[in-house]
Amino acid sequence: MFTFGKFRGKLVVAWAAVLLLFGLAGTGRAQTAPATAAPATPTSQASPTTPAATPEKSSEEKSGEQKSGGSAGESGDLPRIRVGTNEVNVVFTVTDKHGKRVTDLKQSDFHIVDDSKPATEIRSFRAEANLPLQVGLLVDASSSVRDRFKFEQESAIEFLNQTVRRHYDQAFVIGFDATPEVTQDFTDDTELLARGVRELRPGGGTALYDALYYACRDKLLKKPQSGPTRRAIIVLSDGEDNQSHVTREEAIEMAQRAEAIIYTISTNVSGTKGAGDKVLERMADATGGRAFFPFQIRDVTNAFAEIQDELRSQYAISYQPADFKADGHFRTIEIVASDRKSFRVRARRGYYAPAQ
Repeated sequence: MFTFGKFRGKLVVAWAAVLLLFGLAGTGRAQTAPATAAPATPTSQASPTTPAATPEKSSEEKSGEQKSGGSAGESGDLPRIRVGTNEVNVVFTVTDKHGKRVTDLKQSDFHIVDDSKPATEIRSFRAEANLPLQVGLLVDASSSVRDRFKFEQESAIEFLNQTVRRHYDQAFVIGFDATPEVTQDFTDDTELLARGVRELRPGGGTALYDALYYACRDKLLKKPQSGPTRRAIIVLSDGEDNQSHVTREEAIEMAQRAEAIIYTISTNVSGTKGAGDKVLERMADATGGRAFFPFQIRDVTNAFAEIQDELRSQYAISYQPADFKADGHFRTIEIVASDRKSFRVRARRGYYAPAQ
């Protein structure tokens, strides 16, 4: 028998089903709506017919494309040259004909020859008096310097106290006789550096070339650089090597790879230049540094003072060489003053191109 109660029950069930159906449909619309407003995120299941959204490029990227002639797609996916691979940075010193430093010259006062060809472009030129320093102090602790060792230690400590600035510069100390020994690693604490110098004790033979090679390869080249930095090695020695495993030229090559300027202070106080002094001259000349020959022991302090002043009064130039090849070969550098009669330029003789 049909009753109104049964009919009403069926009607309620049907009406609930309709409401549930429309509710689910509405929920589906509510869930998909935010997805259309959010930024597109590329996935591996993206539709092949719909290109993924491309993020807006920064002003730096746009500028780079304008200089290179377009985007990566327009240039046929050519590899982008990273800044620095074809850019050479050189620090150099200028003196007048009397040996006095000249610090007020302009870019137009110089021209650069790289591997016998004029540089293509000068990227930057500036007088640098405040670059952070990374300095290695190499002290000859062989038996040949025993009689003047104490005075040289104190002169070196005074140099470090005057040169190394806290929270800005870094220095390390290596003593060498038959082998190099790090008595103080990189630090900006002059008290620790002084302690490292005082720990040195005169010993046996002399391995100068090994010490220089080690300082450049294992210390300077492995030290991170957060920006432009001036690297220098100060060698206090008589230059007479009788224990090294590497040659003089191999040691110089490693210094050139580390882009380090070598300053040498001879401990030969005989009054005449010996074979060791010529070695010290060669090291300094090849890297744009300077060799000092204080024939009186008290002049060692003056030599350190000259080095300190020079490190704060140099020029830095950045240029693009012509016909550059990343082949790992040595390329020569010649920085020439326009007025050759009045000015002399001291800079490293060359550099090793990066190898691909």
